[in-house]
Amino acid sequence: MFGKLAFRNVRRSARDYLVYVLTMTFIVALMFAFNSIIFSRDIQKMYELAGMMAAMIGIATFFIVLIVAWLINYMVRFMLEKRSREFGIYLLIGMKKKQVSRLYMRENVLLGTGAFVLGLGLGMLLQQILMVVLYSVVQLEKRPHLEFNRYCLIMTVSCYAGCYLLALLRCKRRFRKMNIHDLMREDQKNEEMEEKHESIRKWLFPLSVGCILAFGVWILSGNIRSVGGAYIFLIGLFLSMYLFYSGLSAWIICYVKKKGRRIYRGQNLFLMRQFASKLKTMRFTMGTLTVLFTVAFLGCSVALMFTDWQKQVLGIKFPFDIQVYHQDPAYDFSLELEVIRNETKIKDSRTYRIWENHTDAVNTWLYTHLRYFGDKYKKADGTPDEKKIAGKNGEEYAPYDTFMALSDYNYLRQMLGYSKVTLGEDEYILQIKARIYNETGDFTDEIGVFDQGEKLTCKEVRTEPFSQDGHNGGDYILVVPDERISGMNAYYSELAVAVRGKVPADLQSKLDDLIDGDDDDDEASPDDGMLCYGTDTIVSYSAVNLVRDYAIPEIRYMMTCITFPCMYIGLVFLCIALTVLSVQQLSDSAKYRYRYQVLAKIGLGRRAIQKTVFYQLFGYYLCPALFSAAVSGIVAGYVGSAFNFYTGVSTPVFQYFGLSFLLFFGIYAVYFAATYVGFIRNIEDGCR
Repeated sequence: MFGKLAFRNVRRSARDYLVYVLTMTFIVALMFAFNSIIFSRDIQKMYELAGMMAAMIGIATFFIVLIVAWLINYMVRFMLEKRSREFGIYLLIGMKKKQVSRLYMRENVLLGTGAFVLGLGLGMLLQQILMVVLYSVVQLEKRPHLEFNRYCLIMTVSCYAGCYLLALLRCKRRFRKMNIHDLMREDQKNEEMEEKHESIRKWLFPLSVGCILAFGVWILSGNIRSVGGAYIFLIGLFLSMYLFYSGLSAWIICYVKKKGRRIYRGQNLFLMRQFASKLKTMRFTMGTLTVLFTVAFLGCSVALMFTDWQKQVLGIKFPFDIQVYHQDPAYDFSLELEVIRNETKIKDSRTYRIWENHTDAVNTWLYTHLRYFGDKYKKADGTPDEKKIAGKNGEEYAPYDTFMALSDYNYLRQMLGYSKVTLGEDEYILQIKARIYNETGDFTDEIGVFDQGEKLTCKEVRTEPFSQDGHNGGDYILVVPDERISGMNAYYSELAVAVRGKVPADLQSKLDDLIDGDDDDDEASPDDGMLCYGTDTIVSYSAVNLVRDYAIPEIRYMMTCITFPCMYIGLVFLCIALTVLSVQQLSDSAKYRYRYQVLAKIGLGRRAIQKTVFYQLFGYYLCPALFSAAVSGIVAGYVGSAFNFYTGVSTPVFQYFGLSFLLFFGIYAVYFAATYVGFIRNIEDGCR
C-alpha cells in the first residue's frame, strides 16, 4: 500500500521535484564520468604520472561529496516543509508518525534511485566525451573504448547512497519531534524582520565593499607571496562576502524608512521589503551561495586559461625533437645515437659541450634582480649575499655561468631554422629566455663578463626558444667565439637531434633504460650539482632525456590534471548553488502566497503580479551572481598575471572569464526560468 502511495506521490509531485531531479542526475553523471578516470586502465598505462590525475580528481570528489551531502539534506528538508500540510492530514486520518516517515523516506528513495539511474546512463555518455577530450589533449592516436569499471560504480554508489541515507536519517529524527500543529502551520510561517540596530549595521555595507576593493588591490598588486598571506586574503574575502549581505539588508531597511519618492513608485515598497527581509534571514545562505558561485566561475575560467597557456608554452619549450644530457663532458652519445637511429630517421644531429670558467656574474645578477627571488639573496644593504647564492647552486642555476661555442650555437640555430650570427674576438651573445628579457631588459652593461682576465662586450641579446630548462643552460647561456672556449673547462655534454616524422612512443623509455644500465657506474651517474632548471615553476619539465613527442603529451596530461578537476568542481558547485537558490524561492512561494493574494484583492492584475514576481526573483538571482562575478574576476586577473610572471606567456584572461560567464549564464537562465514558472504556478494555485 505504502509503496503504491509513495510512487503516486512522486509522480504527482514531479513538477515540484523537477529541479532537484535534474540537478542530482547531472551531479551523478559528472561524478561517475570523472571517477571513471581514476580507475581507467587505459589512462593508468599512459604515463608514470597517471596517479596524479587520480589523486586530483579524488580530492575534488571529496569536497564535492561534502557539498552534495549538504544539498541533499537541504532538499529533503525543503520537500518536507512544502508537503507538511499533506503529512499533517495523514496524521489526522489516523496514520502514525512512523508510517508517515516511512512513506516520505520511500518517496525520496524512489526519487533518488531514479535520479541515480538516469545520471548513470548520462554519465556513461559523458565518460566517453571526457576520454575523447583527454586523448585529444595529450595528442594520443588511440581512441578510447567503452569501459565500465565496477570500482568506479561502487565508489559512485557509495558516495551517493551515503549522502542520501544520512539526509533521510536526519529527516526521520525531525519527523519524530514534529506534531500535527507544526505540520499544518509549517507552510504558513513567515520571515520575521526585526529592525534592531539597522542604522549601525547599514555601515557594514560600504565597509564590506571597501574591504573587497582593498583585497582586490592587494592581490592585483602582487603582494601575496606567502601561504600565510593567501590564507589572510581568503578568510578576509569570505568574511567580507557575508558582511556584505548583512549590511545590504540593513541599508535597504534604512532607505525604506526614509520614505523617498521612489519608494512609492509601483511595487517598489513591496519588492524592497521583500528583498530586505530575505537578505536578513538568509544572509548566511546568500554568502555561501556567493562563495560557491565564485568557486564555480574560477574553476571553469582557470581551466580555460590553462588550456590556452599550455598551447603557448609548449610551442616554445621544446624546440628540438630530441635532446640528451650527460654529466661527463667527454661522453660521445654513441649508445643514444644507435637507439635513435634504429627507431627513427635522423635528419640532423649535433654533439656539443657546455663550458664554464668559474665566473658567476650573470648568476649573481639574476639572483638579486629577478622578481622571482625578491630580496632573498640580498644583504641588508642591498648587495648580493654570496653565501646564500652559493647555497642555491644546483637548483635554479648551475654554480657558474654557462658558455657555448659559437660554432655549436650556429649549428643548433641552423637546425631550428634560425639565422647564423657572428662574433668579434672580444664579444659574446647572451641567449636568454624571452620571459626573463621582458622583465629585465638588456642588463649586460651592469655586469662584467670576463675570460682569462679580459672583459668581453655583449654584442646582442637573443631570445628565440633554445631549450634552456637545464640543457642549454638554465634561463640563459653565454655564446663566445670558439677560440675562447679552448681556455675554459668542459662542464657537461649535450646531444641534439632532428628527426623526420614522429618518433615511436617507446623511444623515451628506451633512452631512459640506458641511464638505468649505467647506475652502477659512478662516473656516468648524473651529478646533481651540474643540473639546473631555470625559474619556470608552473610548466617545468627537466629531464636527462627530452623527447618532444613524449614530453609535450606528458605535460599536457599534467596540465589536464588541473583543468579537469577545476571544470568538475566548477560545474558541480554551479548546479548546487543554483539548485539551492531555486529551492529557496520555490519554498517561499507558498509562504508569500498570502501577500500576493492581498495584492490581487487591492486591484493588482495577473500580468502585474507576474511582473512583480519576475523582479523579485531577478534580484535574488542577480545579487549573488554579480557579486561572485566581480570577486572571481579579480582573482582570475591575479591568476593570469601570476602565470605571466612565472612563464612569460600572456593570455586574454577576461576573454576566457567572459566565456565562462556566458556558459554559466546559460545554465543560470534555465534554472531561473524553471523557478519563475514554478513560483507563478504555486502562488496562482493558492489564489484560486
